[in-house]
Amino acid sequence: MMFYDLASTTWGSEEIEAVSRVLAEGRFTMGERVREFERAFAAHFGLKHAVMVNSGSSANLVAVASLFYKKDRPLRRGDEAIVPAISWATTFHPLQQYGLRLRFLDVELDTLNMNVSQLEAALTPRPRLVVAVSILGNPAALDVIRDFCDRHGLYLLEDNCESMGASLNGKPCGTFGDVNTFSTFFSHHVSTMEGGMLLTDDDEFDYLARVIRNHGWARDMPGAADPLSPEGFHEAYRFVMPGYNVRPLEISGAVGVEQLKKLDGMLETRRANAAHFVDLFDGDERFILQREHGCSSWFSFTIILSPLLGIDRARVMRAMREAGIGFRMITGGCFPRHEAAQFFDYDTVGPLTNANLVHDHGFFVGNHPRDLTQEITRLREVLDEAARPALVEGVS
Repeated sequence: MMFYDLASTTWGSEEIEAVSRVLAEGRFTMGERVREFERAFAAHFGLKHAVMVNSGSSANLVAVASLFYKKDRPLRRGDEAIVPAISWATTFHPLQQYGLRLRFLDVELDTLNMNVSQLEAALTPRPRLVVAVSILGNPAALDVIRDFCDRHGLYLLEDNCESMGASLNGKPCGTFGDVNTFSTFFSHHVSTMEGGMLLTDDDEFDYLARVIRNHGWARDMPGAADPLSPEGFHEAYRFVMPGYNVRPLEISGAVGVEQLKKLDGMLETRRANAAHFVDLFDGDERFILQREHGCSSWFSFTIILSPLLGIDRARVMRAMREAGIGFRMITGGCFPRHEAAQFFDYDTVGPLTNANLVHDHGFFVGNHPRDLTQEITRLREVLDEAARPALVEGVS
């Protein structure tokens, strides 16, 4: 058993009872429990529509697909999307699958988010979309990106899968985009086992997302004919656009209702842990920490070993492993460094200096909605010993 793991369950008796109720009711595919969670989620974040799917990755897929089926100004294959060099793989995969050309921007070394000073340089006649990602709970410069999109007539897809509960200038992350995505995976701020959500104020996006998640048919949409009526016989199986089956389970919806009630309290605990982490590590020249921009929801704690000091990351990782401390790459690292990039049509806007540095020298450890004072203190002790600058190692 790990002393300090990357993730842990946030479920209590309320979630177990919610699962039991669904099992007793006997309906397992999406139904009223999912709709209840969608209504609560939309209300919590202050937008009109929330559409639940089976994962945050599917939420990104449905969001991109929806942009291609808009009545006015749909995306076309060959259009360009401006994206950050660091994010999870399924931020990027739907863009490639729908034939978009990607333009990767470097990230800021301290926030780990897209370097928005490069946005104007990324403009060509072909960009139609910007994908904004707030990395590991830390808000990107969403206000700047929103303004850029508005001035240039671009769609904004906000991938907020890692940053539920974060905010910028008092506005929740996941509400800046034309369409916004969230994840409710096991390790995320709200956990429904697997799950994702699209959030939007746009009625057309809401319609498209609901149709696309459910085989491309319209039978579950408001105003659809009763499938038992004569006119409803064909209506129930009328396919109006290409779609997928990425429907969530009723169990996930029921659990989501209970988890959402706890979100604010869980965020408070995460932020208290973050205060302790920053207090212990801030100011140590060996470690580059993620600078909070806006109000972070502190998914995790990132550490980049200063490349100027020649610290051996492998040595640090061995020490953490021996101490029972879990760690992993920062999100997905620098995406163009992965083999999957060979299947993409892309270029980079300048060198990805910081993204490569994060890829080669960074890692993160977990944060949880419980008191981690003991675990974070032990992490500091382990790193204090293991993260020796090369000069010190050569002398000792």
